Amino acid sequence: MKEELDAISQISELIISDKGFEDVLRLMVNITAQVMKSNICSLMLLDEKKKVLEIKATQSVSEAYNKKPPIKLGEGVAGKVALEKKPMIIPDVRNDPYYRNKEIAEKEGLCSLVSLPLMVRGKIVGVLNLYTSKPREFHDDDIKTLTTIANQAAVVIENYRLLMESEFVKEELETRKKIERAKGFLMTEYNINEEEAYRRIQKYSMNKQKSMKEVAEAVILAWEMKKKI
Repeated sequence: MKEELDAISQISELIISDKGFEDVLRLMVNITAQVMKSNICSLMLLDEKKKVLEIKATQSVSEAYNKKPPIKLGEGVAGKVALEKKPMIIPDVRNDPYYRNKEIAEKEGLCSLVSLPLMVRGKIVGVLNLYTSKPREFHDDDIKTLTTIANQAAVVIENYRLLMESEFVKEELETRKKIERAKGFLMTEYNINEEEAYRRIQKYSMNKQKSMKEVAEAVILAWEMKKKI
């Protein structure tokens, strides 16, 4: 039990460290695999738009496993776990009707699997998978340890999502400000209205395959250089 507590403590320290998102997830699966004596541990994240689970972190060196195709919500073991928001224990994935990648399991010597949902305030964000090479019974203490780790991983994922949303909002606001400024310059330069100024920026953006932000920045730069000259 001491090993499990040490693992949870290490992961807690990782969460508050200054390491990057992907590094934290990778180290989490490394620690989990080590303490649970697993030959493959992976974290799959849910793409909400596509409704699929994709491997985001694993300590596995198996190219076949790491390149597994995404799993649709509700399909396979991980998909079922994500949809029903309940853990599943599979004694032998090679003989289980839900498991989709039996060829990989045979090749990599995978046997027992425990799969747990990663949840934040009742919302599914991913799945934690832990494989063993021999038949194994996962006892209550094992499930408690893995549930704690799954909860920690879910917090990391949610915090990263919130950060990305915040950065996106900030970027959108910055872009809007630049477009507004560029419109003002075009209106002054060509004596046109706001709608026409926006249309010109939009048209140039499409013709040159550049973002509206890039076009706006070019307009602002040209205006500022003209003023200096």
